[in-house]
Amino acid sequence: MSTLIRNGLVINATGSHAADVLISGEHIAALVTPGFEVQADEVIDAAGKYVIPGGIDAHTHMEMPFGGTQSADTFETGTTAAAWGGTTTIVDFAVQPKGSSLLSTLDKWHSKADGNCAVDYGFHMIISDVNDESLKEMDSCIAAGVNSFKMFMAYPGVFYATDGEILRAMQKARETGATIMMHAENGIAIDQLVAQALASGLGDPVQHGLTRPPELEGEATSRAIQLAKVTGSPLYIVHLSAAQALDAVTAARDTGQNVFAETCPQYLYLSLEDLARPGFEGAKFVASPPLRPKEHQSSLWRGLRTNDLSVVSTDHCPFCFKDQKQLGVGDFSKIPNGMPGVEHRVDLLHQGVVKGEITRERWVEIVSTTPARMFGMYPRKGVIAPGADADVVIYDPTASQTISAETHHMAVDYSAYEGFEVTGRVDTVFSRGRKVIADGAYHGSTGHGRFVSRDLNQYLV
Repeated sequence: MSTLIRNGLVINATGSHAADVLISGEHIAALVTPGFEVQADEVIDAAGKYVIPGGIDAHTHMEMPFGGTQSADTFETGTTAAAWGGTTTIVDFAVQPKGSSLLSTLDKWHSKADGNCAVDYGFHMIISDVNDESLKEMDSCIAAGVNSFKMFMAYPGVFYATDGEILRAMQKARETGATIMMHAENGIAIDQLVAQALASGLGDPVQHGLTRPPELEGEATSRAIQLAKVTGSPLYIVHLSAAQALDAVTAARDTGQNVFAETCPQYLYLSLEDLARPGFEGAKFVASPPLRPKEHQSSLWRGLRTNDLSVVSTDHCPFCFKDQKQLGVGDFSKIPNGMPGVEHRVDLLHQGVVKGEITRERWVEIVSTTPARMFGMYPRKGVIAPGADADVVIYDPTASQTISAETHHMAVDYSAYEGFEVTGRVDTVFSRGRKVIADGAYHGSTGHGRFVSRDLNQYLV
């Protein structure tokens, strides 16, 4: 099956130009000068629309166990929702329980995802148990196409790693070229603040934000950067939310250190005020790191413009308000941490274009091209170019929509962006040449998505 997309404006990270895009089978066959006659089985008129590479969400948590429950989206529902929002590849986290092996964990996540995804997918590995065996297994994970390893400076007793354990894993990453991903919050200090708040009878959701102050994210980020400097390991800070953390990343990057960072839409658009909504409503916005005061948002947008923030991922980890978030009524520390977002990332970042925060090219870069290069999928993914996978989105930049739980496709009973009016909307989505979204309908199928075996980070110096 061949498809010709005519009259659209092709936008890559490197620039925009009018071109027709020929898709043949699973790949982009050619970019054609407008008006040049090309035969195809189907012709789509994209006049007035953008033609962009499919989004890559490099931080999702489908079917993730947390606090006695698990995230509401399965790999089937979550990747279907991703497709609706113009995301054609996700990279999810395989979570190693303490006492288990990395390879058995990877096998378990393959059993969850394989044959169940609507779009392509890869994995990062969460290391929660650093020992001689797990360090050896990092080599086997890399051979299996998983070469990014997440660690936690938060959640003592669950995922927390000591500085010594982090150092050992970073030394291994330096040997192999793998990337260490870091959840950078000072979990030891945070646990003390949480205990003090609860002892004082303060159990409302806003306390989640107040007991995880931005200074403790900044401190942990600085500490992770210093450990990476000592070991020579690449470092990727996940879900950066605070200006203090961004300052540390910026300083490290200015010296040429291999330090990278992502932020998330919730930190660009939501704030501590949402955590403080009346009653228990704020529980919908509990995630870690927490939402920050609004003044941090301008720093994050600036970081995206300067490339000190390289990627916007979602940290998609949805828990239903009813029955799941409500586990923490009266005790904010028991509210499952996470928010839904995989369906709306491309649209929300396009609002940055509409508001003049970023260019169209930078929009494409942070939602697709940079994650493809950061996590070893470029030029197979992340670009509209001959030979690339035909992960192609036709995007209408003038359409308007209102985000709502009533119309989204994620398996969660609320939207963090309920009532947000945005300009721009996904029109048509191709995943490896297959039309999965068109004419306001889903045309994909469970099992279409394939595992993506990834190479090393392409930004390392």
